[in-house]
Amino acid sequence: MAARSSILKSTRSVATGSRSVLARRSYATPATGTTVSFGLSDDQRAIQELAQNFTRETIMPVAAEYDRTMAYPWPVLKEAHRLGLMNTHVPAEYGGPELPLMDCALISEAVAYGCTGIQTAMEANGLAEAPLIVAASHETKMKYLGRMSEEPLMASYCVTEPGAGSDVANIKTKAEKKGDQWVINGSKMCTNSGHANWFFVLAVTDAAASPSKRMTGFVVDADTPGITLGKKEVNMGQRASDTRMVTFQDVVVPAENVLGSPGEGFKIAMKAFDITRPLVAAAATGLAQRALEEAVKYAQDRKTMGQAIINHQGVAFLLADMAIAAEAARALVWKAAWAKDAGERNTFYASMAKAFAGKAAVDNANNAVQVFGGAGYSSELPVEKLYRDSKIFEICEYSVGTAQIQRLIVSRHLSSLYPA
Repeated sequence: MAARSSILKSTRSVATGSRSVLARRSYATPATGTTVSFGLSDDQRAIQELAQNFTRETIMPVAAEYDRTMAYPWPVLKEAHRLGLMNTHVPAEYGGPELPLMDCALISEAVAYGCTGIQTAMEANGLAEAPLIVAASHETKMKYLGRMSEEPLMASYCVTEPGAGSDVANIKTKAEKKGDQWVINGSKMCTNSGHANWFFVLAVTDAAASPSKRMTGFVVDADTPGITLGKKEVNMGQRASDTRMVTFQDVVVPAENVLGSPGEGFKIAMKAFDITRPLVAAAATGLAQRALEEAVKYAQDRKTMGQAIINHQGVAFLLADMAIAAEAARALVWKAAWAKDAGERNTFYASMAKAFAGKAAVDNANNAVQVFGGAGYSSELPVEKLYRDSKIFEICEYSVGTAQIQRLIVSRHLSSLYPA
């Protein structure tokens, strides 16, 4: 029970110089009877406040500069690690805070409010760690998850390929068994890859098997001979994150670094998405909320025709739509996170949250630029960056699938939910 005690005295832990303020597990306030509550527990409010303060004090003052220079935000990441805001999924047994998904979503939204590029760098760690949490042996978890809690290290999720994004079943990277080792050959396009300590790699191990059984997941140390890193990609947005090609040429991996059993890689990757999709949606919600607040504040200050533009119905309706979108996105994120924490399969809700929140981010960023008018087109003001950062949430983002893939997943649940 001690490992499951709530996180209290968070702020006090920071003040006393503790390495991590999220050292123990937190739970939402238990539901009573049939009451539905959107209230946060005291522990969750403390976590949310910690993440919001970190964002306001550490991320927002430097976000524009990291976007301009495209430098990797190591100082920010190190501070996030010190506060315990990274690797939040890692079980307590391996040195992590083992936070419920709901708590993790609160952190993701708060950090993304300041900069989704920095949030992507932080949460990409969680994506790489998720398959290990789902399927790795105790020894592998101890070796790779344990080190993430000990020092500020990065990891990378290597699934996407130049010719295979949302179509995970079509990957071409192969791994062949040779004695008691595996040899990997292929190329991936990954976030955090230029700074990763290790990679999760999905590779084809039995080309003759069905798509769901032909792949195997591996943990690969980044310093293994045969790994070559490409140039950092210059992306439209989220430029503080690091995306680049990783080439594996005759990379030898010991059999002990296989996750689960050979052929289970696809299943493991899909289970990991149930953890990570709600958090990508939470990040999109954070951007949607930031766009809303920037637009509302500007609309109160900017005057035309003798009054603040927020009083003009055309602008007021835009702002109302933005508020509706942000609130609805948050509700879907919380539902997906709640389902996972309750021990339910949350795939249906996770895809709903990802699809809706991604659109909310894009629409709110677009509307924010519209409210700002010509000023919004300038890189001197924050909504221009929000506009560029938002689009990835509908395209890919950590390889958890396009908006269309999310709709496909949702649609495939409907017949069983509502049989004729």
